[in-house]
This record gives sequence, structure tokens and C-alpha cells, in this order.
Amino acid sequence: MRKIYLDSAASTYVSNDVLQEMLPVFTTDFANSASVHNMGTEASNLVEIARERIAKGIKARSASEIYFTGSGTEANNLAILGAARANKQKGKHIIATKIEHPSVLECLKVLETEGFKITYLTADENGMVSMIAFLHALRPDTILVTCMMASSEVGTIQNIRAMSKVANDKGILFHTDAVAALGNVPINAEEMGIDLLSISAHKVYGPKGVGALYVREGTKLQPIIYGGGQEKGLRSGSTNVPAIVGFGKAVELATRDIAINNQKCKQVRDYFIKKVTETIPFIQVNGHPMQRLPNIVSISFDMIEGESIVMLLADAGIAASTGSACNSNKLQANHVLTAMRLPMNLIHGSVRFSFLKNIQIEEVDYVVKELDKAVKRLREMSPIKRSKLAK
Repeated sequence: MRKIYLDSAASTYVSNDVLQEMLPVFTTDFANSASVHNMGTEASNLVEIARERIAKGIKARSASEIYFTGSGTEANNLAILGAARANKQKGKHIIATKIEHPSVLECLKVLETEGFKITYLTADENGMVSMIAFLHALRPDTILVTCMMASSEVGTIQNIRAMSKVANDKGILFHTDAVAALGNVPINAEEMGIDLLSISAHKVYGPKGVGALYVREGTKLQPIIYGGGQEKGLRSGSTNVPAIVGFGKAVELATRDIAINNQKCKQVRDYFIKKVTETIPFIQVNGHPMQRLPNIVSISFDMIEGESIVMLLADAGIAASTGSACNSNKLQANHVLTAMRLPMNLIHGSVRFSFLKNIQIEEVDYVVKELDKAVKRLREMSPIKRSKLAK
């Protein structure tokens, strides 16, 4: 059976170049980077090289503004909880969007229990957050704004520069979750006026289990993990040197090759959209038609469930992901598509296809063929289709 992976938005493989840099750190340079002996110093030097690579990749002013975490989720937690709690004397109002990653939204729920007030902005039918709504949401006691740079669900890229400028002018901290954007969107944290920026390794062909938070110099944060005081006291815990080394290399490669990788992914993405729209009726491509990531396509298939499509594609050796999350109790509507106010039938019929940088056109042809077969099979069984046709 063929194996075609179309779920890069969930995770990528570890590239060989990254792996080769990591391997010696497991067996030779394995010391704790906090140790004062020579081997500890050597490990610490490797961490600092990675920190410099990441700072260069996102164009931070200094490597000292990069703090390593255990994941993108932890980076978001540190940014949201740490900034809110450290600055609550200035106010307790936060502006966020309804399309944020759960690692942001769940933090905001916690802060609400601590007396913080959250204004949630919706998105339009293309997944864009309204600048007008953002401006209207600002209050004298607003201390933090969080808006993702790009959606891992539909690929829409937000107008971060415009939002951060408003926040900067008013002395409000601005955070962006750039996990999906890294390697797909050129990032200049200093020039974009970002105070806090979250990234993760495993979305850019690096290892799982490591992320980072960019913290603009002078930004006040309260730690959320306490212990030995690593990462200048902001994130305690033994440093994951191999993963950090891999992260640094992955960011170096992803940002170096961004133009080449984007051009190829865009060609494949556009070809895929063209083939699907020509082949399969009653569909909708979700997200902004132009301002979108090169590697993500969200498509809603009317009259059937996205989960069923994903299962049939899996039988054909194709890995994709559903836009609706199934659990044992109920089918939960995807919160991003809900915020975009899509009809429920299109929300539950959505599938996300996200491409690796080594995807081939002939693989896309196979996917479209199997996708067409799956959709036809499911629609033949669909009571929704029969009821619509009866009308």
C-alpha cells in the first residue's frame, strides 16, 4: 500500500540534517548543560548556538530573548499566564481571538477564574480577524493582546503588523502564536513589534518535545514552572540539549530555505485545489483565498462527515486530518470553523490536507483519485444527500 502523509500541520518528520546534529548529543556531548565541569560547559555552548540560530531565524534583536520550553503549548502557557499575572497591577483585560489554539484558549479560561476579563474576537468567513472589531475591543485596562500569526486549521495569515502597532502605541503587550507560521511566513519579531512569540520544533522538521518563547527585552513575565532556575529563572527544568540542538538546526534550515519550500508547496497546493474542485462537486475551500499558508488546504465536503472521509483515505494509505474532533461521547464542531460562522454541515464535513516539503505531484493525483472515490461512496450512503435531492 502507498503511504502519503498529508498531515504536516500536526507534525513533520525529523530531517536527516537535524538528526545528524542531534545524535552526538545523545552519546558524546550528553552532559547536563547546567553542570560546571568542562563537559557541562560544552553542552551549554551547544544550547547557546541553538539559541543564536533561532534568534537569527526569527530576527530577534538578541539571542538572550529566546527562552526554551518543552513545547509550543508550554510557550503559549508561559506567554499568556506569565504576562497576565506579571502585569495585573496595570489592568486585567485581555483581547484574544476565538480561532486560537487550545493551548491559548485554555489558559484564558484559567485567567477568567482569577478575575481577568477576556474579549474574544471572531473571524470572518475567510478566517480573518477584523481590525475594526479589534480597535473597538481596546480598553484602558487592556494589558495583553494575543492573536495567532497563521491558522493551522485553514491557513489564513493574520494582519499581525497592524495589530501589534496599535498595541505598541498604547503600551499593551502583544503575543502571537507563530507555531504554524514558522518556516512558512518570514518572521521579523523586532520589526513586527511583537513582545511575545511562540514557536515549536516539530512543525519545521525538528524533534517533538521542544519549543521556544521569544520575549522582547524588558517584557515582564512570571514563571509558571519553578525549580532550579534554568532559562534565567523563567523556565526551570533540566535542559533538553539534544532536542534544543535539533530545534536550532531545524529553524536555520527552515528559514534559509523558506522561499524555495514555499514556492514548491504553493504549486502543489494550488494544483491540489484545482484538481479537487474540478473533480468533486458540492465542496468549499476554507480560508483566505490569497493570504494563506502555502502548505495547508481545508476543504468542506457537503452532505458527509469529514471523519468518515479521513478513515477511508487512511484505508488507501493517505494520512489527512478531520476538521471536526471525534470523541467517544459526541462530535465536537471545530472551533475555528465555528468562529468563521460556517454552516454546521460544512464544519462537520471538513478535512485538512497539509503538505510536507517533499510532496510530489503524482502523489496528489493519487490522493484526488482516492478522495473522489471516498466522497462518492459516502454520499451514496448519505441520508442528507437523499433528503436534499428529494427537495
